[in-house]
Amino acid sequence: MQNRAKDTTTEATEAAEEDATIEAKATATAQSDIETDAEVNANTKVNIGAMKNNWTPRFKEFIQRKPKTLAFKIPFAYFVIILLTVAFSALVLNRISESDAQRKINEASLQTITSIETNVNLMIENVNNYSKMIFSDPNLQNLLRQGNVYSNLQTQSKVSAYLTNLMQAVPIIDSVYIYDNSGHRFSVGTQEWLTFMEANVKEAPWYEQALKHNGRYLLRLNGGNNDSGVSATGENDRQEVVSFIRLIRDLDDTSPLGFLVMNIKGKSIAQAYANLSAPDSFQVAILDEHQRVIATNATDGKKAVPTVSDSSMSTASGQEGMREILEANQAKLKQTFQEQSSGFITLQSGGQEYAVTYRSAGDDQWKFISMSPYQATDTRNKSMVMLALILLAVNGTVFFVSSFIISRSVIKPIHKLLRSMQKAPSGNFRKVTVELNSYEFAQLYGGYNQMIEQIEQMLKRIIQEQQTIRRAELNTLQAQIKPHFLYNTLDSITSLAMSGMNEKVCELLEALGSYYRLSVSKGRELITLHEEVEIVRNYLTIQQVRYPGVFEVQYDIAPDCERVMIPKLVLQPLVENSLYHGIRPKSSPGTIRIQARRSKEGVLLTITDDGVGMSEEEVKQIQRTEMNRSNRSNSSNPSNTSNSSNPTHNSKHNPSFGLWGTMERLRIFYDREDGLKLQSEVGKGTTIIITIPKGADESWN
Repeated sequence: MQNRAKDTTTEATEAAEEDATIEAKATATAQSDIETDAEVNANTKVNIGAMKNNWTPRFKEFIQRKPKTLAFKIPFAYFVIILLTVAFSALVLNRISESDAQRKINEASLQTITSIETNVNLMIENVNNYSKMIFSDPNLQNLLRQGNVYSNLQTQSKVSAYLTNLMQAVPIIDSVYIYDNSGHRFSVGTQEWLTFMEANVKEAPWYEQALKHNGRYLLRLNGGNNDSGVSATGENDRQEVVSFIRLIRDLDDTSPLGFLVMNIKGKSIAQAYANLSAPDSFQVAILDEHQRVIATNATDGKKAVPTVSDSSMSTASGQEGMREILEANQAKLKQTFQEQSSGFITLQSGGQEYAVTYRSAGDDQWKFISMSPYQATDTRNKSMVMLALILLAVNGTVFFVSSFIISRSVIKPIHKLLRSMQKAPSGNFRKVTVELNSYEFAQLYGGYNQMIEQIEQMLKRIIQEQQTIRRAELNTLQAQIKPHFLYNTLDSITSLAMSGMNEKVCELLEALGSYYRLSVSKGRELITLHEEVEIVRNYLTIQQVRYPGVFEVQYDIAPDCERVMIPKLVLQPLVENSLYHGIRPKSSPGTIRIQARRSKEGVLLTITDDGVGMSEEEVKQIQRTEMNRSNRSNSSNPSNTSNSSNPTHNSKHNPSFGLWGTMERLRIFYDREDGLKLQSEVGKGTTIIITIPKGADESWN
């Protein structure tokens, strides 16, 4: 039985009281200041309007006249920078100071309520131990077993003597009440409480809950009575108590014998925070599980444990008291207490914010809290002002030193302009990029930059005209190559359809569609090597359907080459040339090998076949044709590109058409004559090497 009596629950009455003299004075002073400020504002509105009419034009004239000179701009700019820096620094430091001060206040508050909690818990635990001694007394056990505390006056006298001696040894106990199961009671202690404690135990407000606690103690303010109570003399001058209530069980069979009520003096509870050193605005309180005030450090000095009608932190000016603040935020407090057993929160009431530190105590769900309004101390304000002044002095010094240094550096833009002008004769045209809008440099920079811009526009126009001519040539060549492949593909589809090979026709059409989707490439002139190889794969798929077993294909593409950008439809004409003019004329199957590797020169694309090959004279003839075409393209007369001068015009069956067209495209695109190399030997095959120069594998605009 003694080991089971450790848990705690609390259901206290709402109460709080606070003397409000200091806050009333503060509020009255603030009210007076507000009224005074309102009068001042009303009196100065007219003056401000008049000042605006006089000073606005002057200020605008000053700003429009002065900023054109460097003598004004540099000091003014740095003055604004320093002013903003000081203001920003003061703001940041003020925030940091407030945060640090609040953190220290919270830590100190938590230490305070932890100390109060320790003292109260120690007191309650001592009372708990005394209660165990009382209900374990053999005389009390025998008296309660008889069912009537008045059945044996001799035993009752012994119990009373025992309780009297105990109360003398434990001065924090005001009185002790013993109830039997029949509703009888007797008490030891202050007799003025006789009208306060119910004569019939079953009528007590704590009766049902004490039974449910099954031997665990519970605490109630004034025995659970919400009224202050009246003494036996009819005077309402008594001190409140905290009633320690528990069920008494038979030590032999644990059956209920009655109830024990020990009333703890309110002033004893107050001793837990009697020595609290804090300003009047700092309030501490003990709450029950329903966030109602059990005790608080009321400032009137009359009641250590207030009644529900008391109001801590109240003021004569009408500000809300501690009880009203807690009631207004009861939902928030309940949620906070459920989430954490201790911590810090901010409550708002009546337009004022309050810093609250809280801590839960044991199983009885008592809460120990401290509350104080947010306000800056005079010391902190003085410190911030001093710090701001120091910053202003330091930054002012930096300002003057910087102004002197920058004034000397004003000549640097002139030197930059001279360097830019000296580079212009060599073709290096650069605008002056110094961002200074001063009057002294405006005309100088404007004239020079305008001249540079006109020269750059003229050069760009010439380059664009040349590029337009080159693109036209490139598009003409590409238009010649695309129909050439389409004619051959349509011939293949026609042959398969006439042979009744419908599945092959479907396969061929699917490959053809994929080929043209990749060939179009959304109008891009450049595609990746990976995309170009896919075009070749689709093309060779078409040809393998038409010529099964005639050739094999090998791909050897280095992974670091797949993202290289190349002109569209470069490889396909060369592969087509290898197939039709190298492999097919053979009497046996052949192999086409496509390879891509990086080298010192750039990216090397190699197409090799083991076909019939070409003689040295045929190779030279192709190279001479390309050289003649190159000379005509470089001529200034556009008529040289007419159809009559094109050696391959009307020669779609010319074996070198695809090869020549690719060579011409590469020459125009990369502006070099060695973009394609041709190696061939009769009876052994042909090798074509394309060089993609370093830095040329990017988009061409």
